Amino acid sequence: MSLTTHLEELKTRLIRILIAVGIGFGVCYLFKDWSFRVITKPLIDALPAQSSLIFTGLPEAFFIHMKIAFFASLLLTAPYALFEIWRFISPGLYKDEKKYVLPFVFFSTILFGGGVLFGYFIALPPAFGFFVSFSTDFLKPMISFREYLDLTLKFLLAFGLCFEMPVFIFFLAKIGVVNAKMLSKQRRYAILVIFIVAAILTPSPDALSQILMAVPLMLLYEVSIFVAKFAGRKKPAPEETPETPEETEEDSQ
Repeated sequence: MSLTTHLEELKTRLIRILIAVGIGFGVCYLFKDWSFRVITKPLIDALPAQSSLIFTGLPEAFFIHMKIAFFASLLLTAPYALFEIWRFISPGLYKDEKKYVLPFVFFSTILFGGGVLFGYFIALPPAFGFFVSFSTDFLKPMISFREYLDLTLKFLLAFGLCFEMPVFIFFLAKIGVVNAKMLSKQRRYAILVIFIVAAILTPSPDALSQILMAVPLMLLYEVSIFVAKFAGRKKPAPEETPETPEETEEDSQ
């Protein structure tokens, strides 16, 4: 297949993905009020009674709803986008490479989704509660929804990527960069790095939020050691059939 044909196929599949995202955007925008309530729940639960979010620019609320609908449409149409990408790249993959694609997509999706849900339900509520606890009778929170949305999306993305650790370790072990023995030996340093990362990623400086972030990462590190051990296993070499005396005599002649 020529380069021009490849580019035409790529263009066609990208257009299909964009159309799907556009349709998904329209559907998600119809549910913008529900999406708004879901994404603001961790903060609303932490705010004092009768508190609300604000917007500081005239078109800000409109663009916020557009942004929420756009990101929701990306999540909604991700399976179709992955299908189109797979149809494009699969002809150029070897058989051994193809067998890793479905497990990679499955576990990456599960781990990323688990990280996002962990951040939404476990990590963010106590963090927001910590910040809001500094309000007094003379100091009331007036939080811009745009700033809240940007902060929340960044941290949920960070949680999702951190939970991808076993997938990253699998491929690093597969190409020989790391192995299970190395990861086990460096465990104490890894724990230190995990707590540093947890301190950076958690929005609040309280120890509880950092521990809530660090504990699942340590568990994922232990899982990564097992994954590296599995990925580093070498296939047994095929046994050679011993030569018969007749074959040996023929070779000598």
